[in-house]
Amino acid sequence: MSYQHKDLAAGRWKELTLCAQMANIGSEVERALNWQVKQNPAYSRRAVERALELLDLTLDSVSGLPRLKEVARVREAVVDFFMGSNEFGSTDASWRKYFLPFTYAARRLR
Repeated sequence: MSYQHKDLAAGRWKELTLCAQMANIGSEVERALNWQVKQNPAYSRRAVERALELLDLTLDSVSGLPRLKEVARVREAVVDFFMGSNEFGSTDASWRKYFLPFTYAARRLR
C-alpha cells in the first residue's frame, strides 16, 4: 500500500496517544469540510483519503474492544458522509463537535 503519511505508517503513529491520533484525523476531516465549502471536490476527496489512511493506522494501533469499535464506527461514518448517502445524518457541525475535544485534549497533554 502506498501511504501519504510514510513516516507515520513506519511506526511513529503508534507512539502517539489516541487523543493525538484522533486530533490529527480531525484535522484532515476539517480540511475536507473546508474544501467542500469552497466547492473543490478534488482537494476534499484527497483530505478524506488522508483521514481514512490515518483511521486505518489507528485501527492497527488501538488496543481494547471499546476503542476499536469507536474508531471503526468513525471510519464508517466518514465514508458514509463524504462518499456515501449520509445514512447517519452527519453534518459539518457534528463532525467539528466530535473532533474538537480530541484537539483540546491532545494540546493539553503535550
